Amino acid sequence: METATFSQVFAVKEFKVLFASFALMIVGDGVKMLALSVLVYTSTGSAGLSATAYMAGWLPYIFGGMFLLSLADRLPSRALMVTGEVVRVVVCLLLAFGGLPVWAMLALVLVSGLFAPVFGAARSAMLPEVLPGDAFVLARSLMGVVSASSQVAAMAVGGTFLALTGPSGALAVTAGLSAVAAFVLRYGLPYSRARGEKRHGAVRSTLRVNGRLFTDTRVRTLLLAQWVPPMCLAGAEAMIVPYLGGTGQAGLVLASAAIGMAIGEFVVGRFVSPATRERLSLPIAVCMGAPWLAFVFMPGLGVAAVLAALAASGLSYGLGLQRRFLEAIPEDVRGQGYGLLSAGLMTGQAVGAALIGGLGELAGPHVAIAVSGAVGMIMGAVLLSRVR
Repeated sequence: METATFSQVFAVKEFKVLFASFALMIVGDGVKMLALSVLVYTSTGSAGLSATAYMAGWLPYIFGGMFLLSLADRLPSRALMVTGEVVRVVVCLLLAFGGLPVWAMLALVLVSGLFAPVFGAARSAMLPEVLPGDAFVLARSLMGVVSASSQVAAMAVGGTFLALTGPSGALAVTAGLSAVAAFVLRYGLPYSRARGEKRHGAVRSTLRVNGRLFTDTRVRTLLLAQWVPPMCLAGAEAMIVPYLGGTGQAGLVLASAAIGMAIGEFVVGRFVSPATRERLSLPIAVCMGAPWLAFVFMPGLGVAAVLAALAASGLSYGLGLQRRFLEAIPEDVRGQGYGLLSAGLMTGQAVGAALIGGLGELAGPHVAIAVSGAVGMIMGAVLLSRVR
C-alpha cells in the first residue's frame, strides 16, 4: 500500500467538507464549555458547579454510546451531521439568551449531549467511504491534528470573546460557527443512504450490536488497545494542575501536550509508510508512558512542558491500528463501531482522571503521574502485543 499525500486527500471535496466542519465543531464546543463554565460561575459563585458545567458536555458520552449509537447506521450520515449542528445552534442560543436557571442549563447540555456520539460516529463512518486505503489513515491523522490544534485555538478564541462580549456573546459566536458548519455539510456533501437496517428499536439495536462487537475477540482487543493508553495519558494530564500548585502555569503544560499530539499525528500520518506505521504502533504506545516516569524527580515548568509534549505525541500509535480496526468492523455497523470507539475514549479518559486523581490525593501528584505512565507502558505493551 502506498503512502497517501495531502494533495490526494484534499483533492476529495467530501473530505474538505468533513475536515472544515470538524474544525468548526471542535472550536465551537471548546468555546461553548468555557463560556458555560463562566456563565454558571458568575450566576452562582460556585467553583464546583463551574467545573461541573465545564465537564457536562462530555459526561453523556457513556450513555449515548451505550443506548443510541445504532442511529449512526440507521439514518443517513449527512442528515445526522447537519442535525447535530442545528442542535448545537439551538442549545447555544438557549444558554445565551434563554434566561434559564443553572439546573436547567446543565440539564439542557446533558440531554443534548446524549446524541453527540451519534453525530460524531456518522462523520467517522463516512471517512472510509470517501477516502480508501492509506488516504483514510492520513485523514484520521489530519483529524487528530485539527482536534489538538483546535482545542488550543478554542481556549484563545473563547478567552477573547469572553473578554469582549461576555459569556452570552461567546455562546452566540459558537451558535454562529455551528450554523456555518451545518450549511457547509448540507450543501457540500452528497446525499448518503443509511448503512444499517431498522429491524428493531434504536436502543435494542445499540445494545445488541455493542454486545456483538465486544464479544468479538479481535474487535474487543482493538478497542481496548485504543482506549487504555489514552486513559493513562488523561490521568497524568489531570494531575498537572495540582502538580503545579493550582497555578495558571498548568495551561502552558497542557497546551504543550496538545501541540505534541498534533506534531505526532502529523509526522506519523504523513511521513511514515503504512507498513512501518503498523510495526511502530507497539513501541510508540509503550514509549508514550515513559516521559511521565520522570515526574518522580519533580521537574520544573519547562521540563514538565517538554515531557508532556513528548508523551502526547505518542498518541500517534493509534494510526497503526486504523486499517485493522476498519477491516474488523462489519460495514453495516461501521458507524456504531466508530461511535463505540469514541464513547469508550471519552469515558476512559474520565475514569483515568478519577482514578489517578484518587492516587494523587494519597501519594502526591508527582507519584500519581509517574504511576500513570508506568501503567500505560505495561498495558500498552500487553494489548498491542495481542493485536499483533
